[in-house]
Amino acid sequence: MPSVLDQRPAPAAADPRPAPAPRRTRVLALPEARWALAALVLFLAALPLHLLGAPDWLWAPLYAAVYVTGGWEPGREGLKALGNRTLDVDLLMVVAALGAAAIGQVLDGALLIVIFATSGALEAVATARTADSVRGLLDLAPSTGTRFLPDGGEETVPAEALKVGDTILVRPGERIAADGQVLDGASEVDQATITGEPLPVARGVGDEVFAGTVNGTGALRVRVERDPSDSVIARIVKMVEEASGTKAPTQLFIEKIEQRYSIGMVIATLAVFAVPLAFGSDLRPALLRAMTFMIVASPCAVVLSTMPPLLSAIANAGRHGVLAKSAVVMERLGQVDAVVLDKTGTLTEGTPRVTDVRPLPGTGLTENTLLALAAAAEHASEHPLARAVVDAARVRRLPLPEALDFASAPGRGVSATIDGRTVRVGSPAHLLPELGATVRDFVADLEGAGRTAVLVLSDGTAAGVIGIADRLRPDAAATVAALTALTGRTPALLTGDNERAARQLAGQVGISDVRAGLLPQDKVAAVREREAEGRRVLVVGDGVNDAPALAAAHSGIAMGKAGSDLALETADAVVVRDELATIPKVVTLSRAARRLVVQNLVIASVCITALVAWDLLATLPLPLGVAGHEGSTVVVGLNGLRLLRETAWHNPVRGGAA
Repeated sequence: MPSVLDQRPAPAAADPRPAPAPRRTRVLALPEARWALAALVLFLAALPLHLLGAPDWLWAPLYAAVYVTGGWEPGREGLKALGNRTLDVDLLMVVAALGAAAIGQVLDGALLIVIFATSGALEAVATARTADSVRGLLDLAPSTGTRFLPDGGEETVPAEALKVGDTILVRPGERIAADGQVLDGASEVDQATITGEPLPVARGVGDEVFAGTVNGTGALRVRVERDPSDSVIARIVKMVEEASGTKAPTQLFIEKIEQRYSIGMVIATLAVFAVPLAFGSDLRPALLRAMTFMIVASPCAVVLSTMPPLLSAIANAGRHGVLAKSAVVMERLGQVDAVVLDKTGTLTEGTPRVTDVRPLPGTGLTENTLLALAAAAEHASEHPLARAVVDAARVRRLPLPEALDFASAPGRGVSATIDGRTVRVGSPAHLLPELGATVRDFVADLEGAGRTAVLVLSDGTAAGVIGIADRLRPDAAATVAALTALTGRTPALLTGDNERAARQLAGQVGISDVRAGLLPQDKVAAVREREAEGRRVLVVGDGVNDAPALAAAHSGIAMGKAGSDLALETADAVVVRDELATIPKVVTLSRAARRLVVQNLVIASVCITALVAWDLLATLPLPLGVAGHEGSTVVVGLNGLRLLRETAWHNPVRGGAA
């Protein structure tokens, strides 16, 4: 009975195993987050009481609690560093906050404590999320496998118990339990988690399969070729962990000079206090001068020189769909001078779509008739190509004739009886090995353009050819051109897809450096090869197979719409709205933030130098010193907030430092 296809296509078969429970660390399970939240709540409770002139006994205990809850963690870490004969900004900030409180600037000290506690909490959350995602990757590999016994029987064993040489059975819809070689059977395997290929690949006798990939509709008998601990999916986990562990510790610009600044300030403060005493000065004036020195020389303005521009850039990028996970990330994005792009799901949308419908001359079929015939036959299929054909018919609102006697052959296609005719849809090489000249030309033309050709037969005679492809993102070519202009070199394309499809797509967007057929470890090697040349590489990807490269690179950005959990957590930034064109914009915004940081550091250093010189060479009144110190802090803070403006995103190159 004819019908108009207006419902969603049938969903793909799910893995029969129950989905594992998510293993994400709760934010408040982290002590750093709990202490930072407590400090923030106490500060927000004390601030209005203080500003409205409430009695000291109402707000002073709250501020004291802020110092304790927010300051003990960085203070402890600072003391540990001190025990290792190093002095860091954490301890210096706590000392500066306590010094501010000692001379009556309790609010300033509490604010400094809250800023540092919150920063530490955010870093702890990011670290925990990455660890969660790496652990969750292990869920891709099945926990059990079906092993054949010597007597021909079967047994279900833990996947880790499988050994090289064992033979396992992989039923339709199951995840493959180990890396191995197909001994018997034919099916189509979804290898997207390993290679990033957008479509399932046909697998038969002699072909290699990977643990964690999903079998299609056929049953496979597979000989185990690798120990489960050495499978491709296990090696991905190891590579992500190793890359994250060996990656040089990220530091903000100011942290690179923190040792010298911290030690110099402490020594100078002690000298300002001790030298006058040695020459007979009274204790109180010497202490007051030293405290004034510590306040005017404290790195508050220097710290604020760095954070507001970067945080403003993060906020602006977030408004436009790019989530940078920290200030360190935002700073590093502006340093990149080489870009590596994935293909499927990054330059392309990651979903196959019908691009061409070509009925053969003499068949009397129109494009719509041919598409409706193919969609009717494919309607019951779960294959991605079948869903693409059915979706195309639904978009055109074509009425579909009733299909009877549906059958599916793995790697070959489907067949059904439609209006008394036997209609078959599938691979040209399998359905009709001896192609006629016209059909051969159609197929060659489509495949030469990077399409997957699907042949439609009616009663054994070719009726037409349908072209299907993973569609290029509309902004891909413009993004490649913008990244080329920013870095001075054209991005490279690294993909697990086949060479022909990769080069055809690369030609459309203007990329000449193409490496195809890569496994995850090959992508990491390519990234490290560029970094060995002195390049700071930005990797853009979306899949599990991209995660090791994202972790190993100087900076990594994941496409958020279809990105795997591991890629999203491993990457430094996420394009939430899946707009590729935002990548060059966020890189340019980061460079603008870095320029503002330098501006602010110049302003802060000039003010600090002037105030310190005044305090040492004359007598700087404490209120004036505090005013000068706070004034410079406000100036650099407001300067950094300029990147919140809309023009900083829409005209990043012209805006420069905004």
